[in-house]
Amino acid sequence: MKSQSQDQNIQELKRLKSDKNAIILAHYYQTGDIQDIADFVGDSLALSQKASSNSADIILFAGVKFMAETAKILAPEKKVLLPDLNAGCSLADSCKAVDFEKFIKDNPGRTVISYVNTTAEIKALSDIICTSSNAVQIVESLPPEEKIIFAPDRNLGNYVLNKTGRDMVIWNGTCHVHEEFSLEAILRLKKENPDAKIIVHPECELPVRLVADFIGSTSSLLQFTKKDKGNCYIVATEVGIIHQMKKECPDKIYIPAPPIDSTCGCSECGFMKLITIEKILKCLKSETPEIIIEKETLLRAQKPILRMMKISEKLGL
Repeated sequence: MKSQSQDQNIQELKRLKSDKNAIILAHYYQTGDIQDIADFVGDSLALSQKASSNSADIILFAGVKFMAETAKILAPEKKVLLPDLNAGCSLADSCKAVDFEKFIKDNPGRTVISYVNTTAEIKALSDIICTSSNAVQIVESLPPEEKIIFAPDRNLGNYVLNKTGRDMVIWNGTCHVHEEFSLEAILRLKKENPDAKIIVHPECELPVRLVADFIGSTSSLLQFTKKDKGNCYIVATEVGIIHQMKKECPDKIYIPAPPIDSTCGCSECGFMKLITIEKILKCLKSETPEIIIEKETLLRAQKPILRMMKISEKLGL
């Protein structure tokens, strides 16, 4: 139940959005209260598509920094705000531009496909961007003989490699949330809930993927629980998506898969959880912090993202 101060904050947000012609975009990994006040909630692909096509003057991004950067790259004429610049990403941090540039030089003649979970500088070094929703299709859109560099997530890269059989060199990066799921705990939950289906994000490690009933992006996991005839799911991705699952199918049971070390029994991204309603309100009032990207980097990063979106649109993704 919302407190009086929460209601006041929400009403103030609505007023400010209207006055400033602002839109709030939120990722599925945000807390439920933020998802509920957002104008649009989605995964990285859907958020990119929304950022590139809206009539707002201001985009306030309830997510992490690389997502806000992507919005700025796709809508450079708009003011893009991120309520907390410390909302980073362990996966993006695992791939530094200076190291990646050397990696590309050490593996010449390859098309560079980078996951959206990267900095603007990494995107600027890439040929195509992908998300977990379209990574397999992006790779398969290239000629069979084309050699590929895939960065930065090794688990997603190996999942795509197993799906496509392509000639791929994979950067050794990981997401701390998806890397740390406990297989032992998942199997214990399955034993306690034999009718539950294990649904897993492709950024998870291979042993976790091997026990899955379904593997898919965040939005794919949501769609699976909506359409599937089952009633109980062990969910191996960031716990924020369960809020949307409960909204779509409140009668079903969703059990968060725990990491190896867990105090809450679920897997949360601490970076995502840095964003709060209070920070969003303060950010929209002051119109800071604002995402600024050097023009040359922005223009170079824009090309591989637009290439991804063109392929996705052609494939109906």
